[in-house]
Parts: sequence; structure tokens; C-alpha cells
Amino acid sequence: MKEPVSTGKWIKVSVIAISVLIGVGGGVLYFSRPSAQQPDAASRSADMSPPAAGFLETIAGNVTPPGAAPEGMVWIPGGEFSMGARDPFDRQDVVGMQATTDSRPIHRVAVDGFWMDETEVTNEQFARFVKATGYVTVAERTPRQEDFPTAPPENLVAGSVVFSPPDHAVPLNDHFQWWSYVKGADWRHPSGPGSSIDGKEKFPVVQIAYEDAEAYAKWAGKRLPTEAEWEFAARGGLAGKLYPWGDEFTKDGKWMANTHQGHFPDSDTGADAHEGVSAVAQYPANGYGLYDVGGNVWEWTSDWYRPDYYGELASAGGVARNPSGPSESFDPSEPGQAKKVHRGGSFLCTDQYCSRYMVGTRGKGEVSTGTNHLGFRCVQKPIT
Repeated sequence: MKEPVSTGKWIKVSVIAISVLIGVGGGVLYFSRPSAQQPDAASRSADMSPPAAGFLETIAGNVTPPGAAPEGMVWIPGGEFSMGARDPFDRQDVVGMQATTDSRPIHRVAVDGFWMDETEVTNEQFARFVKATGYVTVAERTPRQEDFPTAPPENLVAGSVVFSPPDHAVPLNDHFQWWSYVKGADWRHPSGPGSSIDGKEKFPVVQIAYEDAEAYAKWAGKRLPTEAEWEFAARGGLAGKLYPWGDEFTKDGKWMANTHQGHFPDSDTGADAHEGVSAVAQYPANGYGLYDVGGNVWEWTSDWYRPDYYGELASAGGVARNPSGPSESFDPSEPGQAKKVHRGGSFLCTDQYCSRYMVGTRGKGEVSTGTNHLGFRCVQKPIT
């Protein structure tokens, strides 16, 4: 998948040409009410078949939690695992290859144990942070003239990027046909001034730039996960599977994640019971008790993005212990844009355009850019 909404270049062009982009039309998110029935540990599905070629078994670390779990967090035991992605079964098409090329080679990694939020940070959790600190997110701040010296002052308005689907099929080579920079879009108004998070307290907070996520994590006494920690946790103890629950996209005929059904980008049928973002924990948890590590909203990690980083780790040989990413960002498609790694995919992922709900695949995002399909969750090291 190409992540056009995750780049500073895109956002800068949007700010400069905002009057044109708003003319494309603001998107509207469709939210569904949470199901009254929540999955529990007994409902978690796990495919225990042998790992795929190139993957070795996961060796779990200390599976016994070091004391009581912090509220809303689960213990991730750490250990050694094979990190990376493989092509989907019977899939050698463009989408499958684009989703996995920067997630290779498969390499061996070890991470120490940690606590992790069982769900993405929700609107009500983020609201408590804002109330306690008075924090103002990047999307709520008016862009400064010194940062955009060629932009007309009237175009420097606070806002963010919103999925704005067309009402008809379009070629998939021009993301401006379904993304818009919308004045007034922020975490309280995910798709613009006409939207609200009222009644959606249990939905993941979105329109979050990287520094917003970092600020929340610091306030909560936590931090953002490294990419390696995120993947180890998302795999839930399974080795080499396509998805956090196994190798089949649905399990016993049931949807396992909030993704896009229908024709992308113009029609989401909501066959998985949700059109657009859903409340957290609407699908079964993975083997470690984590919800929504595939689909719903993308999640920030702390690693800078480079497509060649896995190659660097693999060439060093042995097992990479607690890797924290490269020292700087580089994306050949947009040199000069500082990007962090995204993980997990979102409600917009589909095999027609983006198949990055596959657990080993990677996304990327410019650090000052939020969207209405991007959130985060936090981790915390045990007290020793």
C-alpha cells in the first residue's frame, strides 16, 4: 500500500492548496455501536500448525507476569522470534508484494518482556490526558508561516487528513481522490467540524501525530513500543503466520478484524459489522490478550522508517536483541520526510489496495501527520 496520508510532503501541499482540496469534499465517518458481547480469552483463535518456510519457532521468555498487571495492560513475555513477512498464500500479485518487500529478509530478534495496552488508546483515555494537562494536538494548532513561507496566510488553518471516499469507482493511482486535508479535523472531530466523538468514548483516538502519542505516553508513565516489540506482541506466540490469529483471514466463517469489504475506495459494505472505525475489542484477542493488532486503526511505533533496516539487521548475523530501529529515517519515495513506522493496518485495508493487516508487514508515516485511521497503544517495562 502507498500511504499518501502519512507524509509531510502531502500535508504541506495540502496546506498550501487547502482551498482546492477542501473543494474535493469532506469525508464522513460512519460509526457503529459497540457489540454488547465482548470476546474473552476462551474465544481466542490460534493456528498452531508449523511455521512457514523461513520462520523458526517462537521461544517465549518469562511467561509469568512480574506482579499485578497495570490497569488495562497485559503481560508480553518477550523472547526470541522470527520477524518479518511472507507473501500470502497463492498471492504473487502487486498488492501482496508491495505489502511485504520492506518487511524482508526474515531475521531473528529477541525482546525483553513488557506490559502492553490491551487495546488502542481510546477517546476517553486521551480526553483524561488533555483535561489533566491542557495539551493541544498538532492538528489543533495553526500552521506557522515560517514553516510554510510560500503559503498564502489564509491557507494556514488548523486541520488534518480525512478519508473522503468518492461515490464511484476510481483508478487506484491517485490517492487525492479519496484523501482530503480538512479544516477543523482533529481528535475531537475526526472527520471535520461536523463530526464528534460524543458517544464514542470506547473508540480509538485518531488524528494523532507522533508527538501527540509521545506526550500521552509520557504522561501515563509509559512509552511507545519499538517495532520489534510491537510485532512480537502482535504475533501472540505464533510463528510465521499471515495474521495474528493464523493463516486464514476468517475463522470458522467469522471476521477476525475490522477491515474494508466491498470495492475500494468507494464502497464499504460493512460485512464485518462495521463501516469505518469501530470501538475497541470488538473481535477476538490474540494469544497474548491484545485486541485489534490487525485492522481498525494504524498504530505508531518508536522506530524511524527505512526500507533497508531489516537487511542491516540480517547482515549483522545472529540474533538482534531489543532493536530500536535505525538512527534516522529514509524513504526513497519521499526523501527528506521524517517518518516513523506504523503497524497493524486499519479499517481501510483490503487486498485490493492495502493488505497490511498481515502481521509482519509495515506502514510508515510522517511524524507531524495524523489521519482518521491512525492511533496508538503504549508499553511499559516492569519495575525491577
